[in-house]
Amino acid sequence: MGKEKIHINIVVIGHVDSGKSTTTGHLIYKCGGIDKRTIEKFEKEAAEMGKGSFKYAWVLDKLKAERERGITIDISLWKFETGRYYVTIIDAPGFACHLNTYYCF
Repeated sequence: MGKEKIHINIVVIGHVDSGKSTTTGHLIYKCGGIDKRTIEKFEKEAAEMGKGSFKYAWVLDKLKAERERGITIDISLWKFETGRYYVTIIDAPGFACHLNTYYCF
């Protein structure tokens, strides 16, 4: 029987506009948590809005307001697995006015 996978839980917090969502979305993509076709779709949609560099952030930023304003407003959770791990990532907003969403932790 194979070895049981390890569970990894990650919460990404930091200052506004420090690249939390972009870095997290890129990590998810590089680890195989989202397919290339979806990233290409996000890239096209983001470019149409003049936000081409936001393709990875859009993995987690789903709200229309988040995409239009280019900021994370609500926490976002993403689960995926690799060959060795079960991974859960939570991306948190950087603006102090959105800190009330952290209470779910």
